[in-house]
Amino acid sequence: MSDQAFPNSSKLRLDHQMMGELVPRGSRVLDLGCGDGDLLLELKDKRQCQVRGIEINPLHVQHCIERGLPVYHGDMLEGIQHYRDGSFDVVLLGQTLQQTEDPLRVIHEMLRVGERAIISFPNFGWWKTRLQLLFTGRMPRHRLLPYQWYNTPNVHLCTIKDFWALCQQEQFAVEQVLYLVPTARRVTPFLANWRAGLAIFELRRGDSARS
Repeated sequence: MSDQAFPNSSKLRLDHQMMGELVPRGSRVLDLGCGDGDLLLELKDKRQCQVRGIEINPLHVQHCIERGLPVYHGDMLEGIQHYRDGSFDVVLLGQTLQQTEDPLRVIHEMLRVGERAIISFPNFGWWKTRLQLLFTGRMPRHRLLPYQWYNTPNVHLCTIKDFWALCQQEQFAVEQVLYLVPTARRVTPFLANWRAGLAIFELRRGDSARS
């Protein structure tokens, strides 16, 4: 956990605020799929972090550069290959893992170049998602999954239970987990796979995952 609360900025979406709280002051930070760089800018200005990003959208990259943020333009797996083992203290991935072609390789690369990986993702086991599919018979659409089935960038949706199983399978050490709902609040681990719309996992490479 960081040494102080992260600034509550209205520019940052909820998972970015919570992820920022897990980043210690002065860390070397890489943000995969960094978008416009809002989180990186907060970490740079408020936490004195050394920040870098990787982003595939050229408009986002241009915006980051205009804000003084060093960002690699391209695919995250391509971009991360330029960094040596242990180049960063923290590697961030906010609600993008489910959009990657090879999520497992992405996580391994995050833990290769970084001491810790902080990952947020929408939980496909959330009650609203389950009930929409059950009662409408159609692919769910809501605040966390706003796309139609034919234009969604999400190709590898998972549940919180799925992600826990992956961590155990790959022997990722789970340092901390936060469960969130879209109403901007945290929920307890009790029935989190049903109650939480979003999860944040803080991982380290280790011999086994802690449940």
